Amino acid sequence: MTAPLTSPETAPETTGQSGLPPLKLLIAAPRGFCAGVDRAITIVELALEKYGAPVYVRHEIVHNKYVVDALKQKGAIFVETLGEVPDDVPVVFSAHGVPKAVPAKAEARGLFYLDATCPLVSKVHRQAERNVEAGRHIIFVGHAGHPEVIGTMGQVPEGKMTLVETVEDVEALTPQDPDNLAFLTQTTLSVDDTAAIVTALQQRFPTIIGPKGEDICYATSNRQAAVKAIAAECEVVLVIGAPNSSNSVRLRECAEREGARAYLIQRGDEIDFDWLANVTTLGLTAGASAPEILVREVIDQIATRFTVTEETVETAQEKMIFKLPRSLTEDA
Repeated sequence: MTAPLTSPETAPETTGQSGLPPLKLLIAAPRGFCAGVDRAITIVELALEKYGAPVYVRHEIVHNKYVVDALKQKGAIFVETLGEVPDDVPVVFSAHGVPKAVPAKAEARGLFYLDATCPLVSKVHRQAERNVEAGRHIIFVGHAGHPEVIGTMGQVPEGKMTLVETVEDVEALTPQDPDNLAFLTQTTLSVDDTAAIVTALQQRFPTIIGPKGEDICYATSNRQAAVKAIAAECEVVLVIGAPNSSNSVRLRECAEREGARAYLIQRGDEIDFDWLANVTTLGLTAGASAPEILVREVIDQIATRFTVTEETVETAQEKMIFKLPRSLTEDA
């Protein structure tokens, strides 16, 4: 486990009303927005400023209802297919990435599009292309149906990539050329689960080629390390995030593995205070798609029932910033 860093944020803060039972609140850091999510949201906001409403967005820009609803109020329209996008309006592709066929269809229609794919996801896309060009079959570790998986598998011709989700899936593999394989992973997986799957792949196929660096993104790894650092000290951990947010679900699982009861919530009003009966130390974190305003909302909700002493436990510092598309930053 990564040792927590000292930080001015760790100074205790007490919130609440006198007469309420005390509750120690350990808040994980890093938490919430990552650089890829921040970039994707900014792309939609700048597109609305530059081109005016409406701006169409294919799929949720990030998996968070609060963020999506806020962008809707500014004039963003969210759709699932390009067929729902009219001519002559900008369209943004979500942070999760899209299959190659999607921008190809947009270009065929003459649509102006902005690609908000997280650069770390795009890196996996390029790795997939290079492996196929080298004649290797790719074993992709990920969750079936997740937009990132659909987007990554759509970077290469059909049949060139096989999805595995578990160690059992690895044992069932029957590749045509077991000595000519590569593996890649979804960026928002459990670090521990993925390590076990990769180990199984390497044991079964000793010549399999992996990425030069880990595909699981820095933000996913950092948030999992941070929640592990607090969960062992807590009876309960609350994770702010959407049920379709892979990295948020993984945070809940990480907390449970450290022995805490863990619950995934989207807003403060989703807290069931029966969860906190007789709890003296509560942990709190937020998935990479959850804004900090929701963290404060949850804390304020908890403070209606407890006298809260806040302590931030910081295990890493993040300074990553991704560049925005030139078309948004250059003058017209």
